[in-house]
Amino acid sequence: MTTTSQYDATDPPERPVALDDGADLDALIETYDTVLVEFYTDGCGVCASMEPILGIVAHESDAVVGTINPRDDPPLVERFDVRSVPLLVVFRNGEPVERVADGFQPAEDVVALLESAR
Repeated sequence: MTTTSQYDATDPPERPVALDDGADLDALIETYDTVLVEFYTDGCGVCASMEPILGIVAHESDAVVGTINPRDDPPLVERFDVRSVPLLVVFRNGEPVERVADGFQPAEDVVALLESAR
């Protein structure tokens, strides 16, 4: 089965992409080699404080950054074992390879996470 993606592997976004649901997330991680996804919830202050950090990471790394609220697609909670937010998950070649759920992360720590997940 071939799916048409809204993403272009030759033109990765340089800023975080807001994802609507699991299908959108799957399309993103299938299109790009390295993807960092933040699982967040509305009203989460720490999640909101990560927004500028994710912008820096998207600009300074080769990873594509996406954000998704798992409450908008509840099966994502179980699929990715979301127990707290923000949850950062690094995907390589479509597979989750690293995850951090330790609250606020400075940009340099997130970039280091991406580099260690190679």
